[in-house]
Amino acid sequence: MYQYDQYDQAMVDTRVAEFRDQTARRLDGRISEEAFRPLRLMNGLYLQLHAYMLRVAIPYGTLSGAQMRLLGDIADKYDRGYGHFTTRQNIQYNWIKLSEAPDILADLATVEMHAIQTSGNCIRNISADQYAGAAADEITDPRPYAELLRQWSSFHPEFCALPRKFKFAVIGSETDRAAMRLHDIGIQIVRNAAGELGCAFYVGGGMGRTPMIAPLINAFVPLDQLITYSEACLRVYNRYGRRDNKYKARIKILVHELGKDEYTRQVEAEFAHLLTQNIEPPLAEFARIKAFFADPAFDPAAPDAMPNGDPAFLRWVKANTAAHKARGYAIAVISLKPAGGIPGDASADQIRTMADLARDYSFDEARVTHTQNIVLPHVRKADLFALWQKLVDADLATANLDSIGDIIACPGLDYCSLANARSIPVAQRISEKFAAPVRQDAIGELKLKISGCINACGHHHAGHIGILGVDRKGVENYQLSLGGSEGADCSLGTITGPGFSEDGIVTAVEQVTEVYLAQKQGEERFLDTYRRIGMAPFKEAIYG
Repeated sequence: MYQYDQYDQAMVDTRVAEFRDQTARRLDGRISEEAFRPLRLMNGLYLQLHAYMLRVAIPYGTLSGAQMRLLGDIADKYDRGYGHFTTRQNIQYNWIKLSEAPDILADLATVEMHAIQTSGNCIRNISADQYAGAAADEITDPRPYAELLRQWSSFHPEFCALPRKFKFAVIGSETDRAAMRLHDIGIQIVRNAAGELGCAFYVGGGMGRTPMIAPLINAFVPLDQLITYSEACLRVYNRYGRRDNKYKARIKILVHELGKDEYTRQVEAEFAHLLTQNIEPPLAEFARIKAFFADPAFDPAAPDAMPNGDPAFLRWVKANTAAHKARGYAIAVISLKPAGGIPGDASADQIRTMADLARDYSFDEARVTHTQNIVLPHVRKADLFALWQKLVDADLATANLDSIGDIIACPGLDYCSLANARSIPVAQRISEKFAAPVRQDAIGELKLKISGCINACGHHHAGHIGILGVDRKGVENYQLSLGGSEGADCSLGTITGPGFSEDGIVTAVEQVTEVYLAQKQGEERFLDTYRRIGMAPFKEAIYG
């Protein structure tokens, strides 16, 4: 994984000192909250319902064991003993004291971490495929390109005050595990007919109040023009993006209103101009970055057979592992979704345990997924049983990846000042309702996502089943949608009709699954059945 050079470290250390001074002036009253707000947001510090919340950047979701261990220590030292892994591949702490925020940033800097650009109208944390560098279906590891984008976008003077926040995702396979087309810019590394690698650019996606799927604007940009083309896309947005109305300020609105063709024309014109300016980083710099992402020392003699074990272990292997590119290895996913638990939460002890497991079983590397789980990307198949036993001991062995129990949920009204309804209790009740392994196995792949407000931090638009919490005259109400997908077959869910109470939405989800089980043909997934039979049978079941 990437390691800081003196410039990276100096940049982070300088920001810590700067924010320590700003915080001291806020605490002694020399600056007002109004003046302090943009300063703290530049450092990922939000003021939520009950306390400050700190969002820590985890670029493209990659962590070392030492970094993961520190995240656990921060949870103990500065929070209430846990952290919340988010859909942006970051971690959030929900109970931060303002006086201690600079100390947290200083601690993070000791392990090459920070909270810069995790908030504000700037380019946010660059996300990527959580299986990058390990997946059997990958064309190439996208993380060196994500790192190049991170370095280009950090403190970029043109893009520190965009019309609205801006999000990139980078993938390197046909399988989209990063919701790439629901980002402001999604980049897929592809191979052309001549066998050359390049980038397909999808621009103008996003969820929130006005969900849109990003259209393809250029099917092949040479990899050595990645930064130049990205800058062209941003410049056109920065030039025309709305700053008078935050609800119409995202690039998806601009692409929609200009039209894909006109937006693309202007990007291509800007791109042609930028090519004359020689802004692309030198190839030697990319080679330096790429060297940090070389494969670890895989054992060529690693046994390729999966070890035997008890039925619970075999079920976990089936649900929570994926094919690895190296013989004798597997990708192992640690679910942070126990039945009745809070999706994405992990205790300080669990975080430290995962750090130890990354060190002992995965070349000291872990990944955060946008589905709020943790990946150990390089585990010997022969070690899976020992790994699973330690996960059982830490209450981290839930076998539910991509099932109805693997729920995405934002913090909702329990923490967030923007939320209209609680997400956590609904997620807990649904996961308990469907906790029985035999029931989850019968339903199969079903991605359920819950947001506590229209900002869609829980990605409900992309759920096979999506739930949106709204306020109906002071009462929490939950809209149900069906048919969303975040993958290569990207689609937006359709609202079924009137919303439900908390009890009602749990019942409605159960009724929807019953219709699916009654109507499915062969090996159809829920999404396949929904697309075949349409909305009507589901509406009939839940509304009568």
